[in-house]
Amino acid sequence: MLTKRKTTMIDRTTYKYLEIKEYFENFLKENSNHLEEIGDDLHHECFNTNFYITGRYQAEKWLEGHVFSIINIVKYYELEYFGECTTNLAEPEQVVNMYVYIVGEHIVQDYFANYHWRKAREIA
Repeated sequence: MLTKRKTTMIDRTTYKYLEIKEYFENFLKENSNHLEEIGDDLHHECFNTNFYITGRYQAEKWLEGHVFSIINIVKYYELEYFGECTTNLAEPEQVVNMYVYIVGEHIVQDYFANYHWRKAREIA
């Protein structure tokens, strides 16, 4: 049975959240001259155009003892948004990269919310 841990419960305490956020911040720095061009595709460009982890061994190490909770998050997310789970849950590399994609979605949403909040404060 699938646990009711919604992906909306992803926050700073989520496994490797700060590491993934640092990855995002590095992406922002490396692409600072192109952010306006990227615009609303920021999440896609950062988390969907390259693999976060490559290789089965590296992915297994990265998952550590959290593999089942991460699989649950990936499975719930895909069922919720796509109606089916398409990630091969037997492949650690695919599981890690989809999990990072999901966490990255929340990080980018927070970034845009804070960005727009700061801009509104600057104008006021």
